[in-house]
Amino acid sequence: MKTALITGITGQDGAYLSEFLLGKGYRVIGLMRRSASSDVIGERLRWLGVIDRVQLVEGNLTDLGSLIRTVQTYEPDEVYHLAAQSFVATSWQQPSLTGLVTGLGAVTMLEAVRIARPQARFYQASSSEMFGKVQAIPQSETTPFYPRSPYAAAKLYAHWMTVNYRESFGMHASSGILFNHESPLRGIEFVTRRITDAVARIKLGLTDHLTLGNVEAKRDWGHARDYVQAMWMMLQQDEADDYVIATGRTMRVADFCEMAFAAAGLSMADHIRTDQALMRPAEVELLLGDPSKAERKLGWKATVTLEQLAAEMVEADLARLSR
Repeated sequence: MKTALITGITGQDGAYLSEFLLGKGYRVIGLMRRSASSDVIGERLRWLGVIDRVQLVEGNLTDLGSLIRTVQTYEPDEVYHLAAQSFVATSWQQPSLTGLVTGLGAVTMLEAVRIARPQARFYQASSSEMFGKVQAIPQSETTPFYPRSPYAAAKLYAHWMTVNYRESFGMHASSGILFNHESPLRGIEFVTRRITDAVARIKLGLTDHLTLGNVEAKRDWGHARDYVQAMWMMLQQDEADDYVIATGRTMRVADFCEMAFAAAGLSMADHIRTDQALMRPAEVELLLGDPSKAERKLGWKATVTLEQLAAEMVEADLARLSR
């Protein structure tokens, strides 16, 4: 039985990855930070019905000692580093914290693995936000980065440090440059979930409108369940490498809105408002990934369409709110 250590296990990707790895016969250890709300922190794992099959341990990305002890104790074969301050909007309000957790936190985790379990295979959750003001369309592994937020800059540091540890210490350390990936487990602060939650509320008569910022921004959206499989595939390769994980299809926020409203039998035009206060200080206008390397080398390809994803998220939010 292989052992996997997942940081950020209580997030969207951590929950789906746990479900996937358990299905592969892994022992799954999840690192979680100390929280006063520990009774509800595992809700995503509960939603998937796997919380009793994973082992949650306390640790903190800012505390190297706690990470070394965790790695020494559980001796993981694979380490999936997903934890971060991951909400772009918050990164402008808390740039130092974002740099500390999202950027330096990855290096602290890499260092713990290098010291205590150098033979373990390491996955770094990089982000399409690193492309920012895009220098080429579509974006591939060789496209220059141009981050447009403190979050993206912190992710870029973590990404290059992963490359550095691979080249400096011979670690099997891979980065997945994941484009936007959503699901019913997405946090309510993210635009897709904010949309589907509002659609469900409108359908149930709990509100009558949805307020958004830039509805013309374009994103390449996939399903998180598809994307966590790509993470695992990367760590099964003989050589570590970096991969863009995307659908190869870009759509506007407005297009996702239209799909979500249609899934509930509603018209978007009757319920959408925009507010300049919700605009980013520096917008990322268009993200479109080129997943051809992942398709060629990993055999990975997205299976869920955006229309299917929007409908699944609306259905889940209708079920939540109906209860």
